[in-house]
Amino acid sequence: MRTQVGIVGAGPAGLLLSHLLHLRGIESIVLESRSRAEIESTIRAGVLEQGTVDLLTEVGVGDRMKREGAVHRGIFLRFAGKSHRIDLHGLTGGKAITLYAQHEVIKDLVAARLAAGGQVIFDAPATELLGLDTEAPTIRFRDGSGEREISCDFVAGCDGFHGVCRKAIPAAGRRDYPHVYPFGWFGILAEAGRSSEELIYTRHDRGFALISTRTPRLQRLYFQCDPTDDEANWSDDRIWEEFRARLAGHDGFRLLEGRIVQKGIVAMRSFVVDPMQHARLFLAGDAAHIVPPTGAKGMNLAVADVLVLSRALAEFFASGRTDLLDRYSPICLRRVWLAERFSRWMTSVTHRDSRGDDFSQRLQLAELEYVTTSRAAATSLAENYVGLPME
Repeated sequence: MRTQVGIVGAGPAGLLLSHLLHLRGIESIVLESRSRAEIESTIRAGVLEQGTVDLLTEVGVGDRMKREGAVHRGIFLRFAGKSHRIDLHGLTGGKAITLYAQHEVIKDLVAARLAAGGQVIFDAPATELLGLDTEAPTIRFRDGSGEREISCDFVAGCDGFHGVCRKAIPAAGRRDYPHVYPFGWFGILAEAGRSSEELIYTRHDRGFALISTRTPRLQRLYFQCDPTDDEANWSDDRIWEEFRARLAGHDGFRLLEGRIVQKGIVAMRSFVVDPMQHARLFLAGDAAHIVPPTGAKGMNLAVADVLVLSRALAEFFASGRTDLLDRYSPICLRRVWLAERFSRWMTSVTHRDSRGDDFSQRLQLAELEYVTTSRAAATSLAENYVGLPME
Protein backbone atom coordinates (compact mmCIF):
# COMPACT_ATOMS: atom_id res chain seq x y z
CA MET A 1 0.00 0.00 0.00
CA ARG A 2 1.19 3.50 -0.80
CA THR A 3 0.01 6.93 0.38
CA GLN A 4 1.40 10.38 1.09
CA VAL A 5 0.81 10.44 4.86
CA GLY A 6 0.44 7.31 6.96
CA ILE A 7 -1.51 8.06 10.14
CA VAL A 8 -1.34 5.70 13.09
CA GLY A 9 -4.39 6.05 15.35
CA ALA A 10 -8.04 6.93 14.67
CA GLY A 11 -8.64 9.15 17.64
CA PRO A 12 -9.51 12.84 17.26
CA ALA A 13 -5.93 13.70 16.25
CA GLY A 14 -5.53 11.10 13.52
CA LEU A 15 -9.01 11.45 12.04
CA LEU A 16 -8.97 15.24 12.02
CA LEU A 17 -5.50 15.30 10.47
CA SER A 18 -6.71 12.97 7.71
CA HIS A 19 -9.72 15.22 7.11
CA LEU A 20 -7.63 18.41 7.03
CA LEU A 21 -5.18 16.83 4.58
CA HIS A 22 -8.06 15.65 2.37
CA LEU A 23 -9.35 19.22 2.16
CA ARG A 24 -5.93 20.22 0.82
CA GLY A 25 -5.81 17.37 -1.71
CA ILE A 26 -3.33 15.23 0.23
CA GLU A 27 -3.86 11.47 0.48
CA SER A 28 -3.63 9.57 3.75
CA ILE A 29 -4.40 6.18 5.25
CA VAL A 30 -5.45 5.89 8.88
CA LEU A 31 -4.66 2.74 10.87
CA GLU A 32 -6.58 1.93 14.06
CA SER A 33 -5.92 -1.02 16.37
CA ARG A 34 -9.54 -1.17 17.59
CA SER A 35 -12.85 -1.65 15.82
CA ARG A 36 -15.04 1.20 14.64
CA ALA A 37 -17.71 0.22 17.18
CA GLU A 38 -15.19 0.38 20.02
CA ILE A 39 -13.76 3.81 19.25
CA GLU A 40 -17.25 5.23 18.71
CA SER A 41 -18.56 3.88 22.03
CA THR A 42 -15.66 4.48 24.43
CA ILE A 43 -17.07 7.30 26.56
CA ARG A 44 -14.59 10.06 27.39
CA ALA A 45 -14.96 13.66 28.47
CA GLY A 46 -15.30 16.40 25.91
CA VAL A 47 -14.85 20.07 26.82
CA LEU A 48 -14.12 21.84 23.55
CA GLU A 49 -12.32 25.16 23.47
CA GLN A 50 -13.65 27.96 21.30
CA GLY A 51 -10.87 27.40 18.77
CA THR A 52 -11.69 23.71 18.51
CA VAL A 53 -15.38 24.46 17.95
CA ASP A 54 -14.53 27.07 15.33
CA LEU A 55 -12.19 24.72 13.45
CA LEU A 56 -14.61 21.77 13.42
CA THR A 57 -17.30 24.10 12.13
CA GLU A 58 -15.03 25.62 9.49
CA VAL A 59 -14.02 22.25 8.04
CA GLY A 60 -17.57 20.92 7.84
CA VAL A 61 -17.78 18.45 10.71
CA GLY A 62 -19.50 20.63 13.30
CA ASP A 63 -23.20 20.41 12.39
CA ARG A 64 -24.16 17.77 14.98
CA MET A 65 -21.92 19.40 17.57
CA LYS A 66 -23.81 22.65 17.04
CA ARG A 67 -27.16 20.89 17.45
CA GLU A 68 -26.36 18.61 20.37
CA GLY A 69 -23.43 20.21 22.18
CA ALA A 70 -24.02 22.31 25.29
CA VAL A 71 -22.50 25.80 25.13
CA HIS A 72 -21.26 27.02 28.52
CA ARG A 73 -20.40 30.68 28.96
CA GLY A 74 -19.05 30.28 32.47
CA ILE A 75 -17.87 27.86 35.15
CA PHE A 76 -18.26 27.80 38.92
CA LEU A 77 -15.51 27.54 41.51
CA ARG A 78 -17.02 26.21 44.74
CA PHE A 79 -15.22 26.45 48.07
CA ALA A 80 -16.10 27.15 51.70
CA GLY A 81 -19.64 26.04 50.91
CA LYS A 82 -20.34 28.67 48.22
CA SER A 83 -20.22 28.78 44.43
CA HIS A 84 -18.50 31.65 42.58
CA ARG A 85 -19.07 32.10 38.85
CA ILE A 86 -16.27 32.86 36.40
CA ASP A 87 -17.80 34.62 33.40
CA LEU A 88 -15.82 33.04 30.56
CA HIS A 89 -17.89 34.79 27.89
CA GLY A 90 -17.66 38.26 29.38
CA LEU A 91 -13.99 38.06 30.31
CA THR A 92 -12.77 36.83 26.91
CA GLY A 93 -14.67 39.01 24.49
CA GLY A 94 -17.44 36.54 23.74
CA LYS A 95 -15.70 33.15 23.79
CA ALA A 96 -17.14 30.05 25.44
CA ILE A 97 -16.69 26.28 25.75
CA THR A 98 -18.86 23.50 24.33
CA LEU A 99 -19.52 20.19 26.07
CA TYR A 100 -19.55 17.52 23.38
CA ALA A 101 -18.10 14.11 24.22
CA GLN A 102 -14.94 12.91 22.50
CA HIS A 103 -16.57 9.77 21.11
CA GLU A 104 -19.17 11.98 19.44
CA VAL A 105 -16.39 13.96 17.76
CA ILE A 106 -14.91 10.65 16.60
CA LYS A 107 -18.27 9.55 15.15
CA ASP A 108 -18.50 12.77 13.15
CA LEU A 109 -14.94 12.49 11.85
CA VAL A 110 -15.24 8.81 10.91
CA ALA A 111 -18.45 9.55 9.00
CA ALA A 112 -16.78 12.46 7.19
CA ARG A 113 -13.74 10.42 6.18
CA LEU A 114 -15.77 7.47 4.92
CA ALA A 115 -18.21 9.74 3.06
CA ALA A 116 -15.24 11.30 1.25
CA GLY A 117 -13.82 7.90 0.32
CA GLY A 118 -11.02 8.11 2.86
CA GLN A 119 -9.18 4.98 3.96
CA VAL A 120 -9.60 4.13 7.65
CA ILE A 121 -8.47 0.59 8.43
CA PHE A 122 -9.91 -0.72 11.71
CA ASP A 123 -8.72 -3.71 13.74
CA ALA A 124 -5.24 -3.11 12.35
CA PRO A 125 -2.60 -2.45 15.04
CA ALA A 126 0.67 -0.92 13.87
CA THR A 127 3.59 -3.08 14.94
CA GLU A 128 6.69 -1.28 13.66
CA LEU A 129 7.94 1.84 11.88
CA LEU A 130 10.78 1.45 9.42
CA GLY A 131 12.98 3.80 7.41
CA LEU A 132 11.96 6.99 9.19
CA ASP A 133 15.18 8.69 8.08
CA THR A 134 14.50 7.90 4.42
CA GLU A 135 12.16 9.54 1.90
CA ALA A 136 9.84 6.51 2.00
CA PRO A 137 9.19 5.40 5.59
CA THR A 138 7.11 2.27 6.12
CA ILE A 139 4.42 1.39 8.65
CA ARG A 140 4.13 -2.31 9.34
CA PHE A 141 0.76 -3.43 10.68
CA ARG A 142 -1.32 -6.53 11.25
CA ASP A 143 -4.89 -7.20 10.16
CA GLY A 144 -7.06 -10.23 9.48
CA SER A 145 -4.96 -11.23 6.47
CA GLY A 146 -1.64 -11.11 8.34
CA GLU A 147 1.33 -8.72 8.25
CA ARG A 148 1.05 -5.79 5.83
CA GLU A 149 2.90 -2.56 5.09
CA ILE A 150 2.14 1.01 4.08
CA SER A 151 4.81 3.03 2.31
CA CYS A 152 4.43 6.81 2.66
CA ASP A 153 6.22 10.14 2.58
CA PHE A 154 5.54 10.97 6.24
CA VAL A 155 4.23 9.20 9.33
CA ALA A 156 1.89 10.90 11.82
CA GLY A 157 1.95 9.20 15.21
CA CYS A 158 -1.51 9.75 16.70
CA ASP A 159 -1.66 6.43 18.54
CA GLY A 160 -1.80 7.61 22.15
CA PHE A 161 0.50 7.23 25.10
CA HIS A 162 0.94 3.45 24.76
CA GLY A 163 1.35 3.30 20.98
CA VAL A 164 4.40 2.33 18.96
CA CYS A 165 5.16 5.72 17.41
CA ARG A 166 6.78 7.58 20.30
CA LYS A 167 8.89 4.50 21.02
CA ALA A 168 10.25 4.74 17.47
CA ILE A 169 12.10 7.94 18.42
CA PRO A 170 15.55 6.88 19.71
CA ALA A 171 15.88 7.44 23.46
CA ALA A 172 19.08 9.41 22.85
CA GLY A 173 17.18 11.79 20.59
CA ARG A 174 14.36 12.75 22.91
CA ARG A 175 13.68 13.85 26.46
CA ASP A 176 10.65 12.64 28.40
CA TYR A 177 9.04 14.80 31.09
CA PRO A 178 6.77 12.59 33.26
CA HIS A 179 4.87 13.65 36.38
CA VAL A 180 2.54 11.45 38.43
CA TYR A 181 0.00 13.00 40.80
CA PRO A 182 -0.65 11.35 44.19
CA PHE A 183 -4.38 11.14 43.59
CA GLY A 184 -6.90 10.05 40.96
CA TRP A 185 -10.49 10.77 39.96
CA PHE A 186 -13.43 8.51 40.73
CA GLY A 187 -15.85 9.16 37.88
CA ILE A 188 -19.49 8.22 37.47
CA LEU A 189 -22.13 8.56 34.78
CA ALA A 190 -25.56 8.96 36.34
CA GLU A 191 -29.12 9.10 35.08
CA ALA A 192 -30.08 12.33 36.82
CA GLY A 193 -31.19 15.85 36.11
CA ARG A 194 -28.76 18.74 35.88
CA SER A 195 -27.61 20.06 39.24
CA SER A 196 -26.08 23.03 37.44
CA GLU A 197 -26.23 24.54 33.96
CA GLU A 198 -22.44 25.02 34.06
CA LEU A 199 -19.48 23.01 35.38
CA ILE A 200 -18.73 23.21 39.09
CA TYR A 201 -15.13 22.77 40.30
CA THR A 202 -15.21 22.15 44.05
CA ARG A 203 -12.42 22.44 46.58
CA HIS A 204 -13.23 20.74 49.91
CA ASP A 205 -11.21 19.51 52.87
CA ARG A 206 -12.22 15.96 51.87
CA GLY A 207 -10.89 16.55 48.35
CA PHE A 208 -11.87 17.82 44.92
CA ALA A 209 -15.23 17.22 43.20
CA LEU A 210 -16.48 18.14 39.71
CA ILE A 211 -20.03 18.33 38.39
CA SER A 212 -20.27 18.16 34.62
CA THR A 213 -23.12 17.24 32.28
CA ARG A 214 -23.83 15.18 29.18
CA THR A 215 -27.53 15.63 28.46
CA PRO A 216 -30.49 16.96 30.44
CA ARG A 217 -30.89 13.44 31.89
CA LEU A 218 -27.30 12.11 31.93
CA GLN A 219 -24.61 13.63 34.12
CA ARG A 220 -20.87 13.11 34.57
CA LEU A 221 -19.43 13.63 38.07
CA TYR A 222 -16.00 13.07 39.62
CA PHE A 223 -14.39 13.20 43.04
CA GLN A 224 -10.75 12.99 44.07
CA CYS A 225 -9.70 9.56 45.31
CA ASP A 226 -6.77 7.28 46.04
CA PRO A 227 -5.58 6.06 42.61
CA THR A 228 -5.00 2.58 44.05
CA ASP A 229 -8.59 2.31 45.36
CA ASP A 230 -11.00 -0.25 43.92
CA GLU A 231 -14.31 0.93 42.49
CA ALA A 232 -15.88 -2.21 44.00
CA ASN A 233 -15.36 -0.59 47.42
CA TRP A 234 -17.86 2.11 46.53
CA SER A 235 -21.56 1.34 46.60
CA ASP A 236 -23.96 3.78 44.98
CA ASP A 237 -25.09 5.00 48.41
CA ARG A 238 -21.50 5.62 49.51
CA ILE A 239 -20.71 7.48 46.28
CA TRP A 240 -23.66 9.86 46.65
CA GLU A 241 -22.86 10.36 50.33
CA GLU A 242 -19.34 11.44 49.37
CA PHE A 243 -20.60 13.88 46.75
CA ARG A 244 -23.10 15.35 49.20
CA ALA A 245 -20.36 15.88 51.78
CA ARG A 246 -18.01 17.64 49.38
CA LEU A 247 -20.71 19.83 47.83
CA ALA A 248 -22.40 20.79 51.10
CA GLY A 249 -22.99 24.46 51.85
CA HIS A 250 -25.48 27.10 52.94
CA ASP A 251 -26.18 28.74 49.58
CA GLY A 252 -29.12 26.58 48.54
CA PHE A 253 -27.23 24.32 46.15
CA ARG A 254 -28.99 20.97 45.62
CA LEU A 255 -27.33 17.90 44.16
CA LEU A 256 -29.65 15.87 41.92
CA GLU A 257 -29.02 12.14 42.20
CA GLY A 258 -30.02 9.10 40.16
CA ARG A 259 -29.06 5.65 39.01
CA ILE A 260 -25.32 5.23 38.41
CA VAL A 261 -24.75 3.53 35.05
CA GLN A 262 -20.94 3.69 34.89
CA LYS A 263 -18.11 4.18 37.36
CA GLY A 264 -14.33 3.95 37.26
CA ILE A 265 -11.06 5.39 38.56
CA VAL A 266 -8.84 7.59 36.38
CA ALA A 267 -5.14 8.08 37.22
CA MET A 268 -3.75 11.62 37.12
CA ARG A 269 -0.50 12.31 35.33
CA SER A 270 1.31 14.75 33.08
CA PHE A 271 3.76 13.85 30.34
CA VAL A 272 5.59 15.69 27.56
CA VAL A 273 8.12 14.41 25.03
CA ASP A 274 10.58 16.83 23.42
CA PRO A 275 10.92 16.94 20.47
CA MET A 276 7.60 15.80 19.00
CA GLN A 277 9.26 14.84 15.73
CA HIS A 278 12.04 12.62 14.44
CA ALA A 279 13.11 12.53 10.81
CA ARG A 280 9.82 11.88 8.93
CA LEU A 281 7.78 10.97 12.02
CA PHE A 282 5.57 13.59 13.70
CA LEU A 283 3.74 12.92 16.97
CA ALA A 284 0.40 14.50 17.84
CA GLY A 285 -2.04 14.32 20.73
CA ASP A 286 -1.58 11.84 23.57
CA ALA A 287 1.37 10.23 21.79
CA ALA A 288 3.32 13.39 22.61
CA HIS A 289 1.73 14.81 25.75
CA ILE A 290 -0.69 14.03 28.57
CA VAL A 291 -2.40 16.59 30.81
CA PRO A 292 -4.48 16.02 33.96
CA PRO A 293 -8.17 16.40 33.09
CA THR A 294 -8.67 19.34 35.46
CA GLY A 295 -7.88 21.90 32.77
CA ALA A 296 -9.88 20.13 30.02
CA LYS A 297 -7.02 20.42 27.52
CA GLY A 298 -6.32 16.91 26.21
CA MET A 299 -8.40 16.75 23.02
CA ASN A 300 -7.91 20.47 22.37
CA LEU A 301 -4.13 20.08 22.33
CA ALA A 302 -4.49 17.24 19.83
CA VAL A 303 -6.58 19.48 17.58
CA ALA A 304 -3.99 22.27 17.79
CA ASP A 305 -1.18 19.83 16.96
CA VAL A 306 -2.79 18.51 13.79
CA LEU A 307 -3.80 21.97 12.61
CA VAL A 308 -0.13 22.98 12.71
CA LEU A 309 0.97 19.69 11.13
CA SER A 310 -1.59 19.80 8.31
CA ARG A 311 -0.47 23.28 7.29
CA ALA A 312 3.21 22.26 7.39
CA LEU A 313 2.55 19.17 5.27
CA ALA A 314 0.46 21.19 2.83
CA GLU A 315 3.33 23.64 2.41
CA PHE A 316 5.76 20.78 1.75
CA PHE A 317 3.59 19.06 -0.87
CA ALA A 318 2.84 22.39 -2.57
CA SER A 319 6.35 23.83 -2.71
CA GLY A 320 8.85 21.37 -1.27
CA ARG A 321 9.59 23.73 1.61
CA THR A 322 10.44 22.07 4.93
CA ASP A 323 10.79 25.09 7.21
CA LEU A 324 7.30 24.68 8.71
CA LEU A 325 7.85 20.96 9.22
CA ASP A 326 11.19 21.73 10.90
CA ARG A 327 9.41 24.12 13.30
CA TYR A 328 6.50 21.79 14.08
CA SER A 329 7.81 20.68 17.46
CA PRO A 330 8.74 24.09 18.90
CA ILE A 331 5.46 25.61 17.69
CA CYS A 332 3.38 22.88 19.31
CA LEU A 333 5.44 22.56 22.49
CA ARG A 334 5.01 26.24 23.29
CA ARG A 335 1.24 25.73 23.54
CA VAL A 336 1.62 22.33 25.21
CA TRP A 337 3.68 23.72 28.09
CA LEU A 338 1.25 26.60 28.58
CA ALA A 339 -1.56 24.05 28.81
CA GLU A 340 0.47 21.93 31.23
CA ARG A 341 1.00 25.02 33.38
CA PHE A 342 -2.68 25.86 33.46
CA SER A 343 -3.77 22.27 34.09
CA ARG A 344 -1.36 21.94 36.99
CA TRP A 345 -2.53 25.24 38.44
CA MET A 346 -6.20 24.22 38.24
CA THR A 347 -5.27 20.93 39.89
CA SER A 348 -3.19 22.51 42.65
CA VAL A 349 -5.88 24.97 43.77
CA THR A 350 -8.75 22.48 43.83
CA HIS A 351 -7.25 19.17 45.02
CA ARG A 352 -6.25 18.20 48.52
CA ASP A 353 -2.67 16.96 48.69
CA SER A 354 -2.20 14.66 51.68
CA ARG A 355 1.46 15.65 51.72
CA GLY A 356 0.57 19.31 52.34
CA ASP A 357 0.24 21.00 55.72
CA ASP A 358 -2.43 23.34 57.09
CA PHE A 359 -0.51 26.31 55.72
CA SER A 360 -0.78 24.91 52.18
CA GLN A 361 -4.51 24.35 52.59
CA ARG A 362 -5.06 27.95 53.64
CA LEU A 363 -3.03 29.15 50.66
CA GLN A 364 -5.42 27.21 48.41
CA LEU A 365 -8.36 29.09 49.87
CA ALA A 366 -6.54 32.40 49.51
CA GLU A 367 -5.80 31.63 45.84
CA LEU A 368 -9.44 30.80 45.17
CA GLU A 369 -10.58 33.90 47.03
CA TYR A 370 -8.25 36.01 44.90
CA VAL A 371 -9.27 34.52 41.54
CA THR A 372 -12.98 34.98 42.33
CA THR A 373 -12.64 38.61 43.47
CA SER A 374 -9.98 39.95 41.09
CA ARG A 375 -11.02 40.65 37.51
CA ALA A 376 -7.40 40.33 36.38
CA ALA A 377 -7.02 36.88 37.98
CA ALA A 378 -10.41 35.73 36.70
CA THR A 379 -9.50 36.90 33.19
CA SER A 380 -6.30 34.84 33.28
CA LEU A 381 -8.30 31.74 34.22
CA ALA A 382 -10.95 32.44 31.60
CA GLU A 383 -8.63 33.01 28.66
CA ASN A 384 -6.75 29.80 29.43
CA TYR A 385 -9.95 27.81 29.90
CA VAL A 386 -11.59 28.86 26.62
CA GLY A 387 -8.28 28.25 24.87
CA LEU A 388 -5.13 30.11 23.93
CA PRO A 389 -4.43 30.74 20.22
CA MET A 390 -3.72 27.51 18.33
CA GLU A 391 -0.67 28.84 16.48
